[in-house]
Amino acid sequence: MSLTIWTNEIFAPAALQLLEKGTSGHRLLSAPRASASVLNAGASDPGFALVDVAFGQPSLADCFENKRLKWVEVSSAGYTRYDTEEFGAAFRARGAAFTNASGVFADPCAQHVLSMMLAFARQILPSYRDQITDHSWHYDERRYHSRLLTGQTVLLLGFGAIGRRLAELLAPFGVRLLAYRRRALAAAGVEIVGAEALAGALKTADHVVNILPANAATRDFMNQERFAQIKPSAQFYNIGRGTTVDQNALVDALRAGRLAAAYLDVTEPEPLPPEHELWTTPNCFITPHTAGGRHDQDEALVRHFLANLVLFERGEALIDRVF
Repeated sequence: MSLTIWTNEIFAPAALQLLEKGTSGHRLLSAPRASASVLNAGASDPGFALVDVAFGQPSLADCFENKRLKWVEVSSAGYTRYDTEEFGAAFRARGAAFTNASGVFADPCAQHVLSMMLAFARQILPSYRDQITDHSWHYDERRYHSRLLTGQTVLLLGFGAIGRRLAELLAPFGVRLLAYRRRALAAAGVEIVGAEALAGALKTADHVVNILPANAATRDFMNQERFAQIKPSAQFYNIGRGTTVDQNALVDALRAGRLAAAYLDVTEPEPLPPEHELWTTPNCFITPHTAGGRHDQDEALVRHFLANLVLFERGEALIDRVF
């Protein structure tokens, strides 16, 4: 089976060589306009009408119009623009597949959050602040304010690939793990929380980790009411999408001392303007959407796609299939 495979990704030379070698039995097309960012919709491509498989961030309109399209793999864990009933129904009706790359980003995102949880617990951030400012020796404050993750309660908002991997990394610390998700599917070692029990879970959590995707149902999911339900000693983390958090409510909670600290890898907008108040909000720590970063990202994305390509050729179940 010879396929026409299209991509609008810009790959590092080693990854591009790997892709070309892995698709040598097929026709590989590069879009005339590459995707600048996975957060931006890809440009329409007139040549897309001849494509069987797309890898990257294809135009939504192109995907609808190309009736021969058999499979799309997006080069990201998130797939907001494709997450509509109309798009899913169209793909299912024609028997096409849609996969994401959540397996590529699960480990880096999970390790990133764990590192911030440990940094908060072990007073790493204020100690670093002391080093780069007045070189003060806050022995008693840093030593006796340090905490253990052991025995604490972690609430995961969202329980996809990233949430599952974070749960695995947290298991040796002996934490109590709660996970909020739309479908109440059982998971070993994790208490699944439905909508009716979310308020109670927020009240008991020491750490609230938001991994929710962006869609109409999750906009401002963490709002003033839900921040008010979190206990003042808790920390909040967002590695989902910026639109899922009412940032004004978050700032208010931090400034009023109703929340101990927040870590944000995603914001609304991105990049976050230098004058934005989140930069100077007390106990708010920000990284520039780097939680999913890894030095071998391009190669990992290509390997993920090529592994799926083999499965696709065999007619077998695809990795990270969404629909």
